[in-house]
Amino acid sequence: MIHYALIFAFACFGLALLMNLYRIIEAPGVGDRILALDTMVVNSIALLGLYGILRGTTVYFEASMLLAMTGFISTVAYTRFLLRGDIIE
Repeated sequence: MIHYALIFAFACFGLALLMNLYRIIEAPGVGDRILALDTMVVNSIALLGLYGILRGTTVYFEASMLLAMTGFISTVAYTRFLLRGDIIE
């Protein structure tokens, strides 16, 4: 039963990832694109976590933590650049 739930979750998060990709391409403003990119990182973290559950290993959870840290830093850098025009002062 868990296998079917994982397949369903993979399909849902994969579809959400495609919707985020569409939003990045067709967003009306830069802020919307940054938000879609951040949501895309969250969906990628969920997919890595699901794949770790499917394979039964903890390596993918560590990879998802690295992706979370990188995604947070990139979101902060993008928004700082949007607000100030400069990342490092």
